[in-house]
Amino acid sequence: MKNHDRFIKAVNIPNPLYQSIQGRYFVGQTEPICLGKGKNAWGSLSNPHYSNVDLYVNAFTITNHSNQPFVAEIWFNAIAPGNAMISKNVTSANQAISPLPKPEVKIEFAEHVSGFPKQGVNAFKRIVPPQSTLASDEDGKFIFPSGESFVIFLVSPNDEYIEAEVAFGWFEKKIKK
Repeated sequence: MKNHDRFIKAVNIPNPLYQSIQGRYFVGQTEPICLGKGKNAWGSLSNPHYSNVDLYVNAFTITNHSNQPFVAEIWFNAIAPGNAMISKNVTSANQAISPLPKPEVKIEFAEHVSGFPKQGVNAFKRIVPPQSTLASDEDGKFIFPSGESFVIFLVSPNDEYIEAEVAFGWFEKKIKK
C-alpha cells in the first residue's frame, strides 16, 4: 500500500484570473465614438491623482465599424485634446463578489476632437482593419501610478466618418504605505 500523503497539490492559474478572484480585475468600454473628416477620437484608462492604486493594463480592444482602416496611436501619460467624458460601461470581472468592487481607475473618452495628444510618449501604433476588432493582450506589463494614463488615440482618415469603441481589461493594486 502506497502512502499518497506525501504528494503536495500545486495549481497554477493565470494572473488575470487570480486578480479577478481577488476582486481587483475590471473590464469596460467607451461609448461608441466617432472620428473622421479631420476630427480624431480617443479612449483611455485614467488613474486619478490620489487613487492609492497602481493601474496594470492587461488587455485592450479597438473595434472599427467602418469599411476603412485607421491608425490607433498608443500613448503613455498624454494630455489628450477635447472634453473627456467618463464611461459608465465598467464592471468588476468577478460578479460573484457582493457588493461588487468599484474601480478607482476611470475609462475616459472623447470624439470629434481637433489636434493630437500633448506631452506623454507615443509608445506604439496599430492599424485597425475595417469591420474588425483589434485585440491586444498585455498581461499587466504596462503599469501606471496615480495621476497617469494609458491613452488610445484614433487618428481620423479624412474622407469618411467612422464609429469605433475602445475596451479595456485591467487590474488595480493598492499602494502599500
